[in-house]
Amino acid sequence: MANPGSELSGHNNDASLKEKIFHSAIAQFAEYGLNGARMEQIAEQAGTTKRMVVYHYKSKENLYLQALEYVYTQIRASEKRLSLAGMPPVEALVQLVEATFDYHADHPDYIRIICMENMQRGRFMQQSDTLRQVNRSALELLEAILRRGKEKQLFNQSVDARDLHRLISSFSFHYVANSYTFTLLFEEGADEQAQRQHYRKMAVQVALRYTCP
Repeated sequence: MANPGSELSGHNNDASLKEKIFHSAIAQFAEYGLNGARMEQIAEQAGTTKRMVVYHYKSKENLYLQALEYVYTQIRASEKRLSLAGMPPVEALVQLVEATFDYHADHPDYIRIICMENMQRGRFMQQSDTLRQVNRSALELLEAILRRGKEKQLFNQSVDARDLHRLISSFSFHYVANSYTFTLLFEEGADEQAQRQHYRKMAVQVALRYTCP
């Protein structure tokens, strides 16, 4: 008779390996893109073989699509964890902008994967119904904040959630996507943490000036 404990251990090991492969793939896609990443490299970084990568994920394209979905899911989940519904609208907006900026800065690999998908003209995103569903919450969150603020005449009535989301995302995205070139051209030798705090504060100011009368 098989030992139930050994079966459970085998299942856990299998799940752990699958997770290692997945996070290895995120790092490889962020560094080399879909075309440049190799299944052998993903396997090597995960401490396994290409055969096991194929066993768990079938193909590099399928693995990439799952990674892309995961990246967006994690971003949206981080916004939901802020619990902004009970906050005054201006405070909620400030919290959202700060958290969005910090999340981008703390997860550069995720942002690079999104950059890669844009370079591919959204080819894989078009194949995913999951991504459309997951990202609805980004606008729903802002719509709720704006609605509360407009009711109290704290926000301009004409401000649209989609436009505000683009503004916040653009500022946060640029900080990561252009970090090397912008720093080398304009900020070489500057204190990295001080610059991050400066642009974080600036992101809040820009969002408030756009949103408030």
